[in-house]
Amino acid sequence: MSELSVIEQSMLWGVIVVAFVGLLYALWLWRDTVRRDKGTKEMQEVWESIRLGAEAYLRQQLRTMLPILGLLVVLLFLSVYVVTPSQEARDLFGERAQLVIAIGRAGAFVLGALFSILVGQLGMRVAIEGNVRVAAEAARHDYNGALTVAYRAGTFTGMLTDGLGLLGGTAIFMIFGRAAPDALLGFGFGGTLVALFMRIGGGIYTKAADVGADLVGKVEEGVPEDDPRNAAVVADLVGDNVGDCAGMAADIFESYEVTIVSTLILGIALYHVTGEIVWIVYPLVVRAIGVISSILGTFTVPIWENFPLKLLRARDAEEAMFRSYEVSSVNTVLWSFLFAWWYVHDWRLAFLNAVGVGLAVSFNPITSYFTSAKRKPVQEIVDSTRTGSATTVLSGLAVGMETSVWSVIVIALSLGAAYLVYQGQPLHMLYGVAMVGIGMLSHTGNNVAMDSYGPIADNANGIAEMTKMDPEAMHIMAELDSVGNTTKAITKQVAIASAVVAATSLFFSFVTDVSLVQARMGIPEELQLLSTGIRVSLLEGTIGFLLGGALPFFFSAFALRAVSRGASLVVEEVRRQFRIPGVMEWKVKPDYGRVVAITTAAAQKELVSLVVLSVAVPLLVGILFQVEALGAFLAGVILTGQLLAVFMAIAGGALDNAKKYIEDGHLGGKGSEAHKAGVVGDTVGDPLKDTAGPALNPMIKVVNLISLLAAPILVQYQDHTVALVVAGVILFLLLYWAVRRSKREITVPGGEA
Repeated sequence: MSELSVIEQSMLWGVIVVAFVGLLYALWLWRDTVRRDKGTKEMQEVWESIRLGAEAYLRQQLRTMLPILGLLVVLLFLSVYVVTPSQEARDLFGERAQLVIAIGRAGAFVLGALFSILVGQLGMRVAIEGNVRVAAEAARHDYNGALTVAYRAGTFTGMLTDGLGLLGGTAIFMIFGRAAPDALLGFGFGGTLVALFMRIGGGIYTKAADVGADLVGKVEEGVPEDDPRNAAVVADLVGDNVGDCAGMAADIFESYEVTIVSTLILGIALYHVTGEIVWIVYPLVVRAIGVISSILGTFTVPIWENFPLKLLRARDAEEAMFRSYEVSSVNTVLWSFLFAWWYVHDWRLAFLNAVGVGLAVSFNPITSYFTSAKRKPVQEIVDSTRTGSATTVLSGLAVGMETSVWSVIVIALSLGAAYLVYQGQPLHMLYGVAMVGIGMLSHTGNNVAMDSYGPIADNANGIAEMTKMDPEAMHIMAELDSVGNTTKAITKQVAIASAVVAATSLFFSFVTDVSLVQARMGIPEELQLLSTGIRVSLLEGTIGFLLGGALPFFFSAFALRAVSRGASLVVEEVRRQFRIPGVMEWKVKPDYGRVVAITTAAAQKELVSLVVLSVAVPLLVGILFQVEALGAFLAGVILTGQLLAVFMAIAGGALDNAKKYIEDGHLGGKGSEAHKAGVVGDTVGDPLKDTAGPALNPMIKVVNLISLLAAPILVQYQDHTVALVVAGVILFLLLYWAVRRSKREITVPGGEA
């Protein structure tokens, strides 16, 4: 861009360099993981089954996604010929503007989708490489060694997320300059759509296997969680990887992408008002600072156990991770303030970044309080197991509902900071919200590392139990696994909050973008959306708000029903195999592959239906009730989506840890009536926290991005009744097909299920 000074151009190239530094650090983490010992032959046999099952699932998922992604590439290319590119694009590219932007938007979509696929697929593969090596370290009774391998294998995914997200957004801006929003929408949409696929599929897979394995293995047969005689045990271990590694990694990656997209859109709008380019350059540099901070923080995790100063020495793995997160946070906040003061001469931007960092940090104590077995909420659930399954489930649901309120309050206070520092400056205020999002996701490397650590430790614990490791090694694995449950719950909260902040930024981008199109069409300023706001006092606004509030419930119903169906098939199959002579006596090996095939089929069946639901409903609302109703629809989706997602994530996490507390020997331990009630509570909570709740994160952002892409078309063609009716009929038929498809029986390779 000609508006950039030499120093600013150097800063942007520096951001690109930092992105590659993050990727090189990821490469080092991968090499450090794979060079370690894989343990005994028995460990490697279990590990090989997990690896083959996970890779087979991801190949099938890719085959499901690619045709839809290919169709959307064509539609995004053609979308530029339906609505004229922005004035900035026409100024920069002249007569070639449509072709350049069409190629740019479609190419950016491919890039976003590709990066999201790489984060999910490569991250999961390195996590699988790590799990058997963690078990091998534990077999040598090396607690810190096992922690180091587990955390570094998870950090690979985090740094891949950081590096690719920063590289993509910055490169697109450097290529397209002020016209970048025309292409960035494609980049964000590609990453978000892939994340939706991976989140839904992985969540259904993992919980269909987990619920089925627990109900038959623990409750009916009384065997341990990872007993090799249970035919669903390998599918359960595979599910941890495709759900919490591949799914969560793609989820947080697209939040990282989307906050950059929305920030640059709002930054370019501010550039038009103020003539200053700082609004665009500043967030990219802050993100680069965050990448460096994540590298520093994640690298220090292994040192805290034996830190020279006893006062700072970590007591366990959880404290070591939190300490390292604090190192990253202090570094980012300090350098952001220095950079803001030197470059922008305005402390407010750095202050809002600090608020975002604080928002992410705040979920550590909140989530720990409501999900830790040492705290009152989980202890109340434990006590309720004395009186049966019903009271156990009710107690868990109550914990989830309460937490959702506190989460909303914390998020509202954080967003309120933008209101306080930019009162009377509406566009600056919207940009301030984006700055909170930039700060919150500045330590994506740490967040993803903590999340991926969970399934790595869980898988290692499963390998240890299946190969009957000695008691001391099992104690190490059980402790690391317990920490993983807490870190997964925390990162789910962070992912949900980041989805809300990112979606709120996109919502404001929606309002800004619609106003720009209205201005281009000659609509007076006082009638533009930025001036009138989204009015729920109008009937169409009320209708949109109500429909938006309903969508997360409809979406979650699809997801939970999918888990229920898949789990039912797994239950029947596991029961059948337990009845095979010799299985219970350790003489006959179960057919693990059959259960893997069932869970894969169950997950793939619902993918397309849920994606169609997320894309078609907002478009139908916009066609039927126009663009202001669509804005109200987005507000409804954000509100109920956040409340519902937190409720499900925390309820599930609390029920899970209550069950584990009993399994540690309390209230009679494993096999007791309290334990059976706890297992039932866990099987109810698992689909909530690992399927429906997390899948709402990308769904919220898909809805916002598709609305942002469609808004200019809806404004420009609002009087073309025939075209809108045809589009509406097509979308309605797609929805009908999706609903019908979800009700079909699951077909499993090798026979009908």
